[in-house]
Amino acid sequence: MMISLIIFSFFLSSSLASNGQFFDESKNYEGSSDLVDLQYHLGPVISSPATSLYIIWYGRWNPNHQSTIRDFVYSVSSPTPAQYPSVSNWWKTVRLYRDQTGSNITDTLVLSGEFHDSMYSHGSHLTRFSVQSVIRTAVTSKLPLNAVNGLYLVLTSDDVEMQEFCRAICGFHYFTFASIVGATVPYAWVGNSEKQCPEMCAYPFAQPKPFPGSGFVAREKMKPPNGEVGIDGMISVIAHELAEVSSNPMLNGWYGGDDATAPTEIADLCLGVYGSGGGGGYMGSVYKDRWRNVYNVKGVKGRKYLIQWVWDLTRNRCFGPNAIN
Repeated sequence: MMISLIIFSFFLSSSLASNGQFFDESKNYEGSSDLVDLQYHLGPVISSPATSLYIIWYGRWNPNHQSTIRDFVYSVSSPTPAQYPSVSNWWKTVRLYRDQTGSNITDTLVLSGEFHDSMYSHGSHLTRFSVQSVIRTAVTSKLPLNAVNGLYLVLTSDDVEMQEFCRAICGFHYFTFASIVGATVPYAWVGNSEKQCPEMCAYPFAQPKPFPGSGFVAREKMKPPNGEVGIDGMISVIAHELAEVSSNPMLNGWYGGDDATAPTEIADLCLGVYGSGGGGGYMGSVYKDRWRNVYNVKGVKGRKYLIQWVWDLTRNRCFGPNAIN
């Protein structure tokens, strides 16, 4: 297959907020930087030899879209030496983080269960707090409540509205309250932005709308590697949140800043960086396939994905397996 290496620039907007994933180009550090105040606060990381991931599909989902996301999850722990750079190679950078016992972040993420909440058990308008009730419904109905090595991923369909979605966040992670769910377990939420704000949460597969008189000229939209703007954008946010919930599950692990409720985490530092040269409004060097779909890592079943880099402790900069320097 013919593959070409390309460099794209792009426009990002908005700012950081508590445990949220969205864009702030001023926080990007593709080059080595002493300005980054990333510290370990003695809390746990997700270090179980095999971590059980449970997906809660909230709303109505296209089975093909679900397969694309499942394959990404499978790719995290599936070494594909012949398919370098791979998703599992990307995860190796996440695994550099360890807790005070010296245990690194898990190298095995196992999809251990799924729950389909197609009846919108808590309505089509959710809040950060009500996500915990969604998890409670799932563990009451089908999924195990795994407080030992469980991680829960709540994914909402494109017709579900979330508090601050599009205005401030594309995804977030936190931990459940035992009084609501029955135990304290880490979880992440990510929404499909295709109908609500693809220009915000599925960039660069959609373009922000220019403000009148701003002088902003929209750039060429990039073609998503799996042909779905919302799903491909969603997968990059899922990658972001998996990296951060693994390194800071209880908000006392790895982060920068003085406020644990509004931390700058290992993926926040690399927002908008997908390849070498990225940062300051540039996406970096990524690949194009023969159909001009853009990607930077490969996964199982021939899948390709475009996911952002994370902060590399050993290199003191953002890094990914598709780096060219």
